[in-house]
Amino acid sequence: MFIDEVEFKVKAGDGGNGVVSFRREKYIDQGGPDGGDGGDGGSIILQVNEGLNTLADLRYNNIYQADKGQNGSGKNQHGKNGNDFYLEVPPGTMVYDADKNDFLADLKESGAEYVVAKGGKGGRGNTRFKKSTRKAPRFSEKGGKGEFKKIRLELKVLADVGLVGYPNVGKSTLISQVSQAKPKIASYHFTTLHPNLGVVKYGDYKSFVMADIPGIIEGAHQGIGLGDEFLKHLERTKLLVHVIDAAGIEGRNPLEDFEKINYEIEQYNDYLASLTQIIALNKIDLIVDEKKLQQLKEKLTEKGYQVFTISAATGSGCQELMYYLGEALAEIPDREIIQAEEIIIRPDFVDELYLDKLAADKFELKGSLLDNYLEKTDFNNEAAVKRLMRVLKHHGLNDLLDKNEVQEGDTVVIGPLEFDYIE
Repeated sequence: MFIDEVEFKVKAGDGGNGVVSFRREKYIDQGGPDGGDGGDGGSIILQVNEGLNTLADLRYNNIYQADKGQNGSGKNQHGKNGNDFYLEVPPGTMVYDADKNDFLADLKESGAEYVVAKGGKGGRGNTRFKKSTRKAPRFSEKGGKGEFKKIRLELKVLADVGLVGYPNVGKSTLISQVSQAKPKIASYHFTTLHPNLGVVKYGDYKSFVMADIPGIIEGAHQGIGLGDEFLKHLERTKLLVHVIDAAGIEGRNPLEDFEKINYEIEQYNDYLASLTQIIALNKIDLIVDEKKLQQLKEKLTEKGYQVFTISAATGSGCQELMYYLGEALAEIPDREIIQAEEIIIRPDFVDELYLDKLAADKFELKGSLLDNYLEKTDFNNEAAVKRLMRVLKHHGLNDLLDKNEVQEGDTVVIGPLEFDYIE
């Protein structure tokens, strides 16, 4: 089954907790802290497998989760890191944040990887907090939370040339004639239900990739027929071959077909509409009136198109068309895809602390610095809570309270705790 779009959730592993521990051995006085760090949580990683051509394997699960990091232990033993979880995707997979609709990555090369959800950092054990003025720290850090996201994957096949045209004009027959692709071929509409790729060889050891997509019809941009959902697979192509049934087997006007398909392409997006189109007048083996064929070719040539007459069924004219396409592709530069850049923000933590006034006498402390430490603090450990308050005061908590005119007796909320402010 061909699936070109899936949505699911990813949850990276939480980091393991650091531990509070002290060395206690016979004949060793004042052994000191020996609490080890927690292990890092596993990440969710997308990896390109060139052997895949569909996202079908990812449609079964609603959520994918990586392993948690293990907690640290005494004797300065570090907790084991959680295993990363790999999801294999085909080349041409676009990654989006489904909730924000933000573009995250474009995975094109075989073996390429993208960390879509990063594992939480392991918490530090109490050994890490030992210093000259604090020889026996009785607190440690909890592990950080692994990232959670809802993501959308869209597959846009990687091809140099795209075939467009009405259903049953011979696109699948053409790709099977010039490549090793074996699409389903039958004399009824919408035989092709998903894109087919074929490698076309021409000249001396030269080749390019051709994509055959399901036929589109008038009104496709409004959802008629199979709609325009498969046109996205042409967005990476460099040029289009517009296949036309020159024999008019189904009683339609070939020139009108051409104009209607182009209208649908224009309605889809400007990039496809801007691509060079090469015209392939197909089924010439079935034409009775050669004069009509010549008139059709002249009309399209007058519009500025390069026109080839072919028979996909017999192969007549196909090699000439392929050679022309190969040479034309060599003159077209690769389309530059804008990659998502990883933006690392190193904030001024003092400025990121702020007070949210909940009532006349109640304030809540917020900010990225606070969020970071709330996640790591064990609120069942009095020493850990005291350490949190020392950190916040060091980063300007008292000045912030004065600036916001917090009065004695007012309530200040910090995470799960509430304090009565005393000057």
